[in-house]
Amino acid sequence: MKSYNNIIGRDAEIKILQDIYNSGSSEFVAIYGRRRVGKTFLVRETLQDKFVFDVSGLANANTRDQIVNFTLSLNQYAGEQTFKPAQSWLYAFEQLITLMKKSRNRRKVLFFDEIPWMDTHRSGFLTALEHFWNGWASSQKDIVLIVCGSATSWIINKLINNHGGLHNRLTKTIYLKPFSLQQCEKYLSAEKISFSRYQIAECYMAMGGIPFYLSKIERGASVAQNIDRLFFSQDAELKNEFRNLYASLFRESNDYIKIVEALSKKAKGLLRDEIVAATKIKSGGGLTKILKDLEYCGFIRSYSSFGKKKRNVIYQLIDFYTLFYLKFVAANKNNDEHFWTNSLDTPLHNSWAGYAFEMLALLHINEIKNAMSIAGIQSGVSAWKSEHSSPAAQIDLVINRKDGITDVIEIKYSTGKYVITKSYEENLRNKMSAFKQETQTGNAVHLVMLTTYGIVRNKHSEIVQKQLTLDTLFNDINNLYYSP
Repeated sequence: MKSYNNIIGRDAEIKILQDIYNSGSSEFVAIYGRRRVGKTFLVRETLQDKFVFDVSGLANANTRDQIVNFTLSLNQYAGEQTFKPAQSWLYAFEQLITLMKKSRNRRKVLFFDEIPWMDTHRSGFLTALEHFWNGWASSQKDIVLIVCGSATSWIINKLINNHGGLHNRLTKTIYLKPFSLQQCEKYLSAEKISFSRYQIAECYMAMGGIPFYLSKIERGASVAQNIDRLFFSQDAELKNEFRNLYASLFRESNDYIKIVEALSKKAKGLLRDEIVAATKIKSGGGLTKILKDLEYCGFIRSYSSFGKKKRNVIYQLIDFYTLFYLKFVAANKNNDEHFWTNSLDTPLHNSWAGYAFEMLALLHINEIKNAMSIAGIQSGVSAWKSEHSSPAAQIDLVINRKDGITDVIEIKYSTGKYVITKSYEENLRNKMSAFKQETQTGNAVHLVMLTTYGIVRNKHSEIVQKQLTLDTLFNDINNLYYSP
């Protein structure tokens, strides 16, 4: 039995790949997810000893070079210079069939990494892939074709939502998400890196749950030292990742970057018309495609404010690395190698921390529901902003439950227990009153506080019916929630 000790936090995905390998029929699997999230590592660690062919697309290469690269991979498995570069992708896939027919493996695993790069303009790659699968591979019993790529929009549009010859041909899709906080904790523990949960959250808020980024954390150094080294030192490994990240995913990346730059300036997000005004990108099909691509790739999310019609969609930046880069790295005009350390406890740091902590909560909704024992209750998740109160009241997170309760969740980031003052209690009461009046909800409304370390018990904290802490987001069953 093969050991998977090198893979942290991917037990479910490993089980899926094992089941696919042992299914007894041909399988066509698409794995997608953000760049650096570990797609290639997962496949290679789980199935590489079963490969009969693998190839990785070339970035920014033309069709001819892609086919030559494909041929070189064929010959590596053929054991000799059997194949010459084909004149087209159709002939290249015929060569692959010839190689497969010679293989004596019980199950033949074919791995196409970074497959979107192979589909160059007018290359005929997708047509050839369709012909290969429909005309030969799907009729076999022993083919396991696994494709993946960081250009998530390509995987979704060209394979998952294909309306041509590959319509409904995928037998399985796997969306590989970034690590959760709990998975990050396990990963860092396995690497013998000793951080508190507060420090793990701080790392997560800077770089997200991206395994490649986490692998760069140096044992024995503080969080601040690691962030300065990775983002601000002269040879910082993650300083130039921003341009590479967007350029590798989107052929025309400038407009994508304009949009995330605009969204990074508004924590609650922007309406479509506001994006147009901020970026000068024309509203139309092109903008729609960019927004969908960014959402598919996990950089932004779209949501409707509680009680509002779906056409009033708000777009919000939710990629931690992008937010951190735009707030701090791009702002480091003097190339200060200790810019992060020197930014601690400044207004810039505090505003970023509040925004990032809200994002942290949004990406751990399931953990929040588990903590509140409402995971099995049908519910909708949204935010809310008053249109009438002055100053405008906002609620960070609303969970509208089918059991007649609406939880309104206030999210506060702090370095210690959060103190509810008299003025903040009044603010909360006014906010709750405005919410009930404007939404006309028939549900009972419960106020929940999510903070890093909990709230200080005083006469003003009685307004809070439940409180959640950072431990909640780690899905810690011993520290799920507390009544104030």
